[in-house]
Amino acid sequence: MTMKKGKNLLLLGALAAGLSACGPQDSSTTDGSGSSKGSNKDYDLLVWEDQSKSAGIKDAVKAFEEEHDVTIKVVEKAYADQLEDLRLDGPAGTGADVITIPGDQIGTAVTEGLLKEMDVDQATQDIYTEAAMQSQIVDSKVYGLPKAVETQILYYNKALISEEELPETTDEWLTYSKKVTTDSSYGLLALWDQIYYAQGVIGPYGGYVFGEDADGNYDPNDIGLANDGAIEGAAYIKEFYDSGVFPTGIIGEQGINVLDSLFTEGKAAAVISGPWNLEPYKEAGVDYGVKELPMLGNNKHMGSFIGVKSYNVSSYSQNADLAEEFVEFITNEENSKVRFEKTAEIPAVEALASDSSILKSESAAAIAEQSKYAELTPGITAMNSVWEPIDSALQTIATGKAEPETALPQAVEQIKSAIAATQN
Repeated sequence: MTMKKGKNLLLLGALAAGLSACGPQDSSTTDGSGSSKGSNKDYDLLVWEDQSKSAGIKDAVKAFEEEHDVTIKVVEKAYADQLEDLRLDGPAGTGADVITIPGDQIGTAVTEGLLKEMDVDQATQDIYTEAAMQSQIVDSKVYGLPKAVETQILYYNKALISEEELPETTDEWLTYSKKVTTDSSYGLLALWDQIYYAQGVIGPYGGYVFGEDADGNYDPNDIGLANDGAIEGAAYIKEFYDSGVFPTGIIGEQGINVLDSLFTEGKAAAVISGPWNLEPYKEAGVDYGVKELPMLGNNKHMGSFIGVKSYNVSSYSQNADLAEEFVEFITNEENSKVRFEKTAEIPAVEALASDSSILKSESAAAIAEQSKYAELTPGITAMNSVWEPIDSALQTIATGKAEPETALPQAVEQIKSAIAATQN
């Protein structure tokens, strides 16, 4: 079986074309902590927005306040950390009514009872791209609405390689990288010791994280990370490490920092990364271009995971109906387009997938094109058991400590044991 794919993704035309995370800055009525002062709240809704993104909803918040005669407090927090904050602040009564989190955290949040089921009619669901909306549904119930999407793209340094010179396949990139690699110069760099990036290779070779059951839901008992295709894909990845074109510094926890540094310092011709680096790379002074990912050695297009950012209502909210209405308002077509214009986050609204004002952006066009070959990051709780074992296996492969046919089956057994433990 193949892993569930996001469909009509140009579609996901929505790719978060810029998910950079700078320091937090509060909007209008924030106090920095996000907590109400004392028992008397001076607002009707507390909204946790992503860092440096509140400008994208400022006008919409004001319009909603005026229309409903309410006060909304917006506080910026790193979106990847908001669920953890809600676990602590929700029971204490100081958590947000509305949060924004990664789509692959939805399953865990629902299992823990942190999110309120939303009553969203089919007409409203239909305005979003299929894959983005699917990320918010657990057991046929809606727990949020998508605000933006993202996937990986190829960044290249125009000072080192022109668009015309760009290799079209990973085989050609390997050949190019062998020619230019020195102690301070590299060709293409990628974090293929992490499944988040490596799945773009493993998937097209036939490996998958979870298969699907008869109803189209992820099946945690069907893991395809050690099948023949996964082993073949990992063996292909191993060629890059064995040839020396990937420095040892990009393996492990600090790999992402080393990769970013090599690119911003002009030592790497190209890197595979996400839209969160659009602004940081620009601020570093790199004259870069972006493209969709290349073809693989097996003549299939390199894949990638799609990430979805969403607005969700806390199950602890004392004003849940208003919060739900706000989420529908803030993610509608009009407000989604404004947010793109102010934050560069491409919305997950179907009608905006072909909007010329969005696709004229080089990064948006590259992300939209890559989306055709992307798949949703699984959002079920079992995914929490996947990351560490498979990443460890990929790292042993990258460092030559184990072969794919040994490391991957062992990792899958660890994943199965971890999943079983959570089900008991």
